[in-house]
Amino acid sequence: MTELAFAVVDIQPEPYAAAPQLTARLRLTESTGATIHAIALRCQVRILPQRRGYADEEERGLLDLFGGRGRWPTTLKSFLWLQCSTMVQGFTGSTEADLPLPCTFDFDVAASKYLHALRDGDIPLELLFSGTVFTKGQAGFGVEQVPWDLEASYRLPVSAWHGLMDQYFPNAGWIRLDRDALAALSRYRASRGLTSWEATVESLLAAAATGVGGERLP
Repeated sequence: MTELAFAVVDIQPEPYAAAPQLTARLRLTESTGATIHAIALRCQVRILPQRRGYADEEERGLLDLFGGRGRWPTTLKSFLWLQCSTMVQGFTGSTEADLPLPCTFDFDVAASKYLHALRDGDIPLELLFSGTVFTKGQAGFGVEQVPWDLEASYRLPVSAWHGLMDQYFPNAGWIRLDRDALAALSRYRASRGLTSWEATVESLLAAAATGVGGERLP
């Protein structure tokens, strides 16, 4: 049996990807001296929000996810961010490999809401590994599973996430709407001669803030 260990060297934005992507540089170590032919590696990346502090401005952005600060002892739990995979080439002893982390700015995704709310500091991450190990020995090839207890931690700078989103979606974000809601919004925009979706939403927000009868709502 092989004895594997994983560590995260760093996680950096991928500058030339077609879509937003971070790349995790992993260091893999095998301690028995076995020859690894390849590893079909899978990884679950989880965010551990309870392992950092939050400013008041960040708290307002997290209200939809975790409720008010008074509820955080029960609501601030780790949650899934990404599930990803890669093929690790053969090695003996140790090697390094890149793990692609494709990202989204869709605000229907809890992780996107969470990451957008952060202003500075680090994002505590936990990487849980699984997959299949192909070994090479005198008797031929062997197959075994990556143990489920193998994991690694990393603190990703918030600036890396915001920099990645600014690269692909400068000063923009995404909200998915039901088709009927989108059609109604389009009619509202056309009826008032508004020239952009931003102006349309701003008009609706202004109307909601004013309230019925011209009284401003809190």
